[in-house]
Amino acid sequence: MFLGDLAALRDPYLGLSSAGHIVASAVVLFGILLLALACVPLRIWARTVRANGSLALLASLSGAAAWWLRHPFQSFWDSSSLAHGRILQIAAFYSARKLLAFVLPDAISDPAAFTLGTPRFLGFIAEECSGLEGLGLVLVFTLAWLWYFRRETRFPRTLVLVPCALACVWLLNIVRIAVIILIGDAGAPEVAMVGFHSQAGRIAFTAVALTFSMATRKLSCLQRGPASTPKDPTIAGTPTANETAESPAVAAYLVPFLAILAASFISKSASGYFEWLYPLRFIAAAVALWYFRSEYRKLDWRFGWITPATGAAIFLAWIVPGRIVPALWTHEHLAGPLGSALAALSPSMRVAWIASRVAAAVVTVPIAEELAFRGFLARRLISRNFDEVPFRSLTWRSVCLSSVVFGVMHGSHWFVGILAGLAYAAVLKWRGRIGDAIIAHATSNLLLAVWVLLRGEWGLW
Repeated sequence: MFLGDLAALRDPYLGLSSAGHIVASAVVLFGILLLALACVPLRIWARTVRANGSLALLASLSGAAAWWLRHPFQSFWDSSSLAHGRILQIAAFYSARKLLAFVLPDAISDPAAFTLGTPRFLGFIAEECSGLEGLGLVLVFTLAWLWYFRRETRFPRTLVLVPCALACVWLLNIVRIAVIILIGDAGAPEVAMVGFHSQAGRIAFTAVALTFSMATRKLSCLQRGPASTPKDPTIAGTPTANETAESPAVAAYLVPFLAILAASFISKSASGYFEWLYPLRFIAAAVALWYFRSEYRKLDWRFGWITPATGAAIFLAWIVPGRIVPALWTHEHLAGPLGSALAALSPSMRVAWIASRVAAAVVTVPIAEELAFRGFLARRLISRNFDEVPFRSLTWRSVCLSSVVFGVMHGSHWFVGILAGLAYAAVLKWRGRIGDAIIAHATSNLLLAVWVLLRGEWGLW
């Protein structure tokens, strides 16, 4: 019997910090406040407070006192079942057990030990499996999204979508736990605990975030009418009279990058410690780029000598500082498990996998990421009609913000990722051609690929 701790491999969707009870309290409080604002406009609440005067103040103080005193009073009896995160843990356990019973009638469970599964695969559902961090991430995203589009949506009506998004991410977490057990029971515990376990949360968050963003932009009942829309063209993200819809070029700039993300979710979810479906990323991006090829003919693909020099500088920044001053940043496990996994493949499979990895790094990834981060995001931060903004007109604010997002996408290498984003954006702004940014990016990735293959430092990949 395989005993898998469903919280052993932490990921951004499941992890629970040491201050989990504070996060839980914040999530619940924000949910209540946003639901109240969605049902009753803020001006009505303000009017009610002014009309009731001291009574409203007394009620608020009483509620705050009850909120802070609940934990001391709970200590008078055995409160183990009421510990931070425990309520959500219990709810997640019983919900997953109920769902799993529809597929596996012979599933075994132990509520006291929070174990659930089958004789072949038994999982421990810890507090970290409660989905609390997923709720927190969705709450932060939805609030940030509504704030950014606050001039284009009807506030506070759009707040009603927030509890809907929180409910969806919670239900998806229950489905995720059940699917992990099903995969493990099917004889693939490594895929269940390494691949699907680490990616299912990201997939759920991405699905909820995408659905939420589309709902706020597509539902007419949540959109402001033309008369109530500000007409200040200097405010980024504010539509003018001529900007009633997003540019049709958005898909051409974003779909290739989104195709890579979707393919990575699939390939990682179906893999253990070795991502054997990595070529799917290259294929997905190539298909998307081919589909929008007519749009790309409008771009300037030329580049100058400074471009590969910039890419080489970023490559050096990627590998040198950590070797001179290890405290700056290090590349963990430079040998990495990838080398041993490749060595176990047949020669033909090994060559095919490496070829697709290099092709993606040098061709599809630079094009897709430059289109998304420099071609779209850096200009969208300036104007809603981003494709009308010349690359030479990029502002340092938009360059810095888009570079930070680009760096965060590189995980533990976020710092050098931000440097790379700044360098590629600087070349683009200086030369005014997307080709310069793409070739600089491709040069960095090509040199890094050569370094990895010659020195066997697979951890850099």
